[in-house]
Amino acid sequence: MVAKNKAPEISVAAVDDHEAIHAAVELWCAHADPPIRVAGIYYSVDALLREHPSGAGDVTVVVFDLELESRRPAFTALDRVVRAGHRVIVYSHITDGEIVLKTLEAGAVTYLAKCEGKKHLIDAIRAAGTDTPYVGPRLAAAMYGDRTVGRPSLTPREREVLISWFQTESKDLVARGLSVTPSTVRTHLQRIRAKYAAVGRPAPTKAALVARAIQDGIVSVDDL
Repeated sequence: MVAKNKAPEISVAAVDDHEAIHAAVELWCAHADPPIRVAGIYYSVDALLREHPSGAGDVTVVVFDLELESRRPAFTALDRVVRAGHRVIVYSHITDGEIVLKTLEAGAVTYLAKCEGKKHLIDAIRAAGTDTPYVGPRLAAAMYGDRTVGRPSLTPREREVLISWFQTESKDLVARGLSVTPSTVRTHLQRIRAKYAAVGRPAPTKAALVARAIQDGIVSVDDL
């Protein structure tokens, strides 16, 4: 769900070793309404991080190819971009559900298969720019298909906080909506993450928590 008020200014960088993907990202972003600024197009993570070493810079979202050069999932490269503080959309031909979910656990904000096309990528970039969950078809299929056992016992209040956080852009908005303090919201979310970690299903990011909540029937894709 993307906020209906004035669209925030968003810039994107892409890391992909295919020139056709570079051209598509630039064209689609230029034709978006409103247009999305392309801050850079790169063939490697090294090149990205030389110009944008921190997520605190002028790049809002990084679109990242998981199959850089070797045609094998580049989780080490993904980790470098995430650790630099960038919001990462993994954009890949890989459709294996286990790998899709692993990218969320590694810190990506969402996953898109390249076959899902222009609209999903533009919508995912805008959602990432406002810290709003975005679930495309391939990610939804991976979430629903996951059969990982071990569901933590969440209290009704924890569930309420979790769902509210998925549907808003910040913990402060959750706090105002539920008439609690932001520190209380953070405490609930920390406790929820601890419960998932305790049953062997860590959820270190918002995207990973969304995946867990959908797997466990706490929310549906339509609720986001």
